[in-house]
Amino acid sequence: MKTLHQRLSLYIDGKESYTFIPAEPVGARSLTIYRNSGDVVLNAPNTPIPVTAERSGKTIYGIFGMISLAMSEYIIVVTGRELRGHLMRQNIYRATEYDILPLNPDISVQTPPNTVEAHLLALVRSHLLGGQFFFSYTWDVTRRLQAQWVTLQEDGDKALWESADDRFFWNKFLHSRFIDLTYGNPDQNLSSYILPIMYGSFDIRPERLNGQDLQICLISRRSRYRAGTRYFRRGIDDEGHVANFNETEQILLVGGDDSGVQLSFVQIRGSVPLFWAEVNTLRYKPDMQIMDLQHAVEVTRQHLLHNNKLYGEQSLVNLVNHKGHEKPVKEAFERYITEANVPKVKYEYFDFHTECKHMRWDRISVLISKLEDDLIRQGYFHVDSTKMEPVKLQTGIVRTNCMDNLDRTNVAQAAFAKWTLNRQLRALGILQEGDSIDNHEEVIGDFREMWADHANAISIAYSGTGALKTDFTRTGKRTRMGLLQDGCNSVVRYLKNNFFDGARQDAFDLMTGAWVPRRGWMPLSLVADRRPLVIRAVPYVLSFSLFMICAGLTLPRTSDYSLFYYFLFWFTLLALSLLFIFLHGVEYVNWPRLRPLTEIIYYEGPGYRSGHRGKGLGIPALNVAELKVQAGAKAKQFSESHRPGKSKLEEIEMGTKERVD
Repeated sequence: MKTLHQRLSLYIDGKESYTFIPAEPVGARSLTIYRNSGDVVLNAPNTPIPVTAERSGKTIYGIFGMISLAMSEYIIVVTGRELRGHLMRQNIYRATEYDILPLNPDISVQTPPNTVEAHLLALVRSHLLGGQFFFSYTWDVTRRLQAQWVTLQEDGDKALWESADDRFFWNKFLHSRFIDLTYGNPDQNLSSYILPIMYGSFDIRPERLNGQDLQICLISRRSRYRAGTRYFRRGIDDEGHVANFNETEQILLVGGDDSGVQLSFVQIRGSVPLFWAEVNTLRYKPDMQIMDLQHAVEVTRQHLLHNNKLYGEQSLVNLVNHKGHEKPVKEAFERYITEANVPKVKYEYFDFHTECKHMRWDRISVLISKLEDDLIRQGYFHVDSTKMEPVKLQTGIVRTNCMDNLDRTNVAQAAFAKWTLNRQLRALGILQEGDSIDNHEEVIGDFREMWADHANAISIAYSGTGALKTDFTRTGKRTRMGLLQDGCNSVVRYLKNNFFDGARQDAFDLMTGAWVPRRGWMPLSLVADRRPLVIRAVPYVLSFSLFMICAGLTLPRTSDYSLFYYFLFWFTLLALSLLFIFLHGVEYVNWPRLRPLTEIIYYEGPGYRSGHRGKGLGIPALNVAELKVQAGAKAKQFSESHRPGKSKLEEIEMGTKERVD
């Protein structure tokens, strides 16, 4: 595999150029990016540094990529890293600090020239600082062990980025300039500067079990497709990518760092593969919406076939409730799976909340019993350096989902992982039949901690808070303290998902290339509030009423009734303000601005809608038949705009739509 530069020195030649010089090997070709023209040039060996260039005081540990905003293009570089562990003698790092370097000589990152550029730069910074980004210079963090073994011979002469899994190469869009230049001109091969970065989690821990040294590693990889936040990215897109898709790999290494015995068990999770959404209206339970578009079944089939191609047969574990708010999603999922009729796909429903009610979380064993034959048949990956061929291949995958693919999914995946780990250890003779890691305190303690930390990392990326139900993952039982912590996390989720996630979603869209700004693009709607005056005024009325009530508590009074009408007036005004806000709740949600969800929010085509509350006085809940009767021009327009291959210019180019909030 081709060498990737691990340390770079940055030389800044005033307003002319940035030059990156590798620390090793000595004489390696340096890279210059010219600030005025934007040209990226791989210099000839031993090209001298301009005498006017000054060396930056920071060491560069890799180039995250280049991004073009409204006023300038920027280079994002990694200036801080943390060693998170060694996997098969290869270092795995987490990026901790970044610098953003403007190409436009007249632009300052600290004091951008206008509010739009400042806003976009703030999105970039928030994404970098809020994410968990991992990388290695010598090992492909984006691919599971079995995938690496299958292509071992072909990957010998490839650069790290060329063999990376496209789904988990998080910064691939940001490296598109470098990649295009590499393909376009063999003499300008920038592969040594293209650092593939994974968004997810990584943990590895040494163990000793029955006299045998082990290492247990847990890696989660988040897909860059349909990436985003909990309520603003649900379901599937036209290319078959689902929201919150994560591949989780549990690796068992037997022996020391140079172990020749490696075992891997992979699971996946992802949003229910339908066109569906939960539309925030400030109520705790958003409006449930399922959109029956003409090509919906075909897109579901495409998603399942793609997973079949990558992983083999699939066991679809659905943990969505069979009644109440979640019931329509369960029923639609089952209908689509039946109509898609994809071979090598088995559907398994588990009524999680009914089976595990009253904190009987040990009942997850019922689900394992149902899937035991599938888990045995699908197996796991096992290689031994003393043998030419793998001892075992994983020929299938368990795909688990609940509504968010977070809390219930974490519990189920941890249970599958523990069951498989016990099976692997018994197959190796480290555990005897009938024994379990549950009987070994240190091992089971680390196992639970790893899975709880992994659950939190996925949950923070998607919902903004740590996972719920992690007390069970950490301790093996449900606790009252865990219930209290879950309650706090639920409140924080509600606040973040309704009032803060719009900007976070914009950052995802900007950094993954789902939305690309045009040079000189300066829409006021990005930084200005375009809502009607009455909508904007009511929160101020609410705040002032609350202030006057608090002030009234300090006023002198001649009798118990002297301030009665004062408080009556301000409490009435406070109540009317609150009522108005909740009747128009959708107007107060912090929606994404770069790719507005207007057509989803106001969708009235065929499908299911639990209610339009939060929009004026609201309308009664609508069932599938009633919505189909209402299908008209809007549904047709929405369906046409979401056909595969259809241009999404209107979604990408802001300014053609009114901002919802």
